[in-house]
Amino acid sequence: MLILLAFIIIFHITSAALLFISTIDNAWWVGDNFSTDVWRACTTNNSMCTPITVQFREYQSIQAVQASMILSTIFCCVAFLVFILQLFRLKQGERFVLTSIIQLLSCLCVMIAASIYTDRHEELHKSSGYTIEVSKGQYGYSFVLAWIAFAFTLISGVMYLVLRKRK
Repeated sequence: MLILLAFIIIFHITSAALLFISTIDNAWWVGDNFSTDVWRACTTNNSMCTPITVQFREYQSIQAVQASMILSTIFCCVAFLVFILQLFRLKQGERFVLTSIIQLLSCLCVMIAASIYTDRHEELHKSSGYTIEVSKGQYGYSFVLAWIAFAFTLISGVMYLVLRKRK
């Protein structure tokens, strides 16, 4: 049981780390001489970054992605704290339902963010607000990590739903 508990804790911390990296790091859309995410666009030759603000077309879509990724990260961290609290408070045989619900909310938020970015990426990168040409790029590792974090949070949410507190 102790090994299973350690595995669940490591899995949850990995999910949170993936969410933090995919939210913060500047690699949702990359090209030969640029990288961009939901916060800023940077050129790799001179390391000049431009924040993504209202002058960008589809700024509302970017804000939705930002908000969803931040919410998913917060929900994942809160779910971990609730799990630790429930670990000591629940009676034997009870399930970690509250932890599961919060973790599945995190899963839903990261899915919404990555789905919006996937759907709107063409319009996002045709904006005149960019100082460089970013339409000829590809998805970066932060975008991939967001989808992997979706899978991890979904799996851990289901694990918490199935998990019972044992001695």
